[in-house]
Amino acid sequence: MITRRTHVALLAASVLLTGCGGGAVASTDGRPTPSGEPSRTTPAPEISVEVAPQQIPGLGPKTWAKVPAAARQAVVVTGRGRDSSASTVVLYERTAAGWRAGAKWPAHNALKGWTDHHLAGDLRSPIGVYTLTDAGGLLKDPGTKLTYDRGVGFTSPGTGFEGEPLAGSFDYVIAINYNRQPGTSPLDWTRPLGAGRGGGIWLHVDHGGPTHGCVSIAEEHMKELLLALDPHLHPVVVMGDATSLNR
Repeated sequence: MITRRTHVALLAASVLLTGCGGGAVASTDGRPTPSGEPSRTTPAPEISVEVAPQQIPGLGPKTWAKVPAAARQAVVVTGRGRDSSASTVVLYERTAAGWRAGAKWPAHNALKGWTDHHLAGDLRSPIGVYTLTDAGGLLKDPGTKLTYDRGVGFTSPGTGFEGEPLAGSFDYVIAINYNRQPGTSPLDWTRPLGAGRGGGIWLHVDHGGPTHGCVSIAEEHMKELLLALDPHLHPVVVMGDATSLNR
């Protein structure tokens, strides 16, 4: 004779043996699957993690070796071709995760392109890696951390190679430390390599055409660059045509 108490005990044992759901097992997504079939799992979504490169893209070993180890900011000017006056500018900043790129800005360089051995009047921009320490302009300091020299000496009269007015080209400038004395105004004409090797190579406001040797970008981008550069991060400019930079 099976008593009520014995019936309850047998039912409990059956539940323990078969699992909750009476002949079904719970899948990992909470839906039951028939007993004896493998449970279906929902694959975890793939997570894309952006990994910053440990080296700036587009720079070959020869160019990269010239970038100082202390540099944490690099303005990379990439020319379209050896004899082209069109280029792009990107500000890279080094973080613990690697080098991170900012926006890409259209730019102009010298009328005849680029050279490994710049000479005064050759109408080519010098290829290389140069430090950035000093700035200035016709307009007041926008708030840069670089040393800033304001004065009427930054007036730019006349017209460019394509007949465009040069007025405003030197509203903001950043001196590129090619054949100049760092720590002085961009207007300082000291030439350590001699006058024949040219100088006065700046980043400045674009006037809509090729330059004599400088690199030019839109005024709004010059202002952004001035606000971003920090001497404590040892900024440099890396400049040249794409093929030369990739050496």
